[in-house]
Amino acid sequence: MATIPSIAMIPSGVKASKLYSVLPTDGTGDFTTTRASVATRVNENGLIEEVAANVPRLDYSDGTCPSLLLEPASTNFLTNSSEFTGTLINSSVLRDVELSPTGVLSADKLSDDSALGEHLINSTVTLSMTIGTSYTFSSFFKADGTSGRAVIRLFDGLAYQYSSFNLDAGTVAYSSLGDSKIEAYSNGWYRCSISFTATATSSNPPVQLGIANASNQFSYQGASNLSYYFWGVQYEQNSYATSLINTVATAQTRVADTATGSGNSTVINSTEGVLYGEISNIENDADPSWINISDGNVNNWLFIGKEGNNLRAYLRANNSVIFDQVATRADSNKIALSYKSGDIRLYVNGVQIIAVTDAFSFTAPLNQLNFGSYNGGVTTTKASWKSVQVYTTALSDSELTTLTTI
Repeated sequence: MATIPSIAMIPSGVKASKLYSVLPTDGTGDFTTTRASVATRVNENGLIEEVAANVPRLDYSDGTCPSLLLEPASTNFLTNSSEFTGTLINSSVLRDVELSPTGVLSADKLSDDSALGEHLINSTVTLSMTIGTSYTFSSFFKADGTSGRAVIRLFDGLAYQYSSFNLDAGTVAYSSLGDSKIEAYSNGWYRCSISFTATATSSNPPVQLGIANASNQFSYQGASNLSYYFWGVQYEQNSYATSLINTVATAQTRVADTATGSGNSTVINSTEGVLYGEISNIENDADPSWINISDGNVNNWLFIGKEGNNLRAYLRANNSVIFDQVATRADSNKIALSYKSGDIRLYVNGVQIIAVTDAFSFTAPLNQLNFGSYNGGVTTTKASWKSVQVYTTALSDSELTTLTTI
């Protein structure tokens, strides 16, 4: 492509309250970031680390290239997240015997005994649960060579539900709910989760970690030969697992990320242009994650990003919706909206989704680039942004194809 973007954000340089853009070089494209709490990320060495409040998170979960990780607020209601504690049933725990996903010797080992029955830890932390509300229970697990399968078990309000995870194969071996996930981390670790919607209100629903045998049974005749490592437990009011929120004596909340204030009317063209983004690690929930150009008001703005289970592109001018299109999304997506009166085109992953000839005119200069809504509202779902670019001219079909091809 010969055309050069006027704004190019490829996550690389950060400091407190600032995310640097590669272009323009005068700082006009830099974003102001806020998050009034610490938060965690995966660093370039594949290890989980905590970053200070307001520092943007360059996350390396996808591999060698960083992404800007944006998440909504969430609370970990389980205390002592690095050491899940509670009542031991036909099991034992050895503390701090394995390197955790932080690279520190802080992971524990859960082992069964020779008894017939369930083999688990039952948390003694007092929790609450409201009917119709989504929750997710997650933990990090690592195989120790004994073929012990990790079990996450919880009470959904009416019945116990559980999932079993094969830590040797890296698969969900069994799930009574069907909404379970296993994600690979470095050094043999997996993050496993089970998400559910409460079927009744409960003042203290149990949550448990257990050991399962090869038949995915956590109630079995033990032989004191199954075990695994565990670390980093989290119970949150959310339909998916967000990044780890470290706790000690009390529940802790990670505040939502914001990234706003990039651009001005010189590097953003109100007559024609292209808004492009590459987005991955998107969660399946009803909430959006957008990058947008606007004048700071609802009457004139356009955005691209994720909404629900789809991608969405939108353009509003003079308080009228001119363009609103959804497209199927993949695990990783490159999406570009080219806008010019009489020529609006949407490309996703190298394919033109639609082209329309509707005329429009913005009634105020477009002068800002924000994550979230037209006025820089908070992120409402988890997503990782690998790149964001703005062009001051509408690109050709061949340029848009090249730009968005995975």
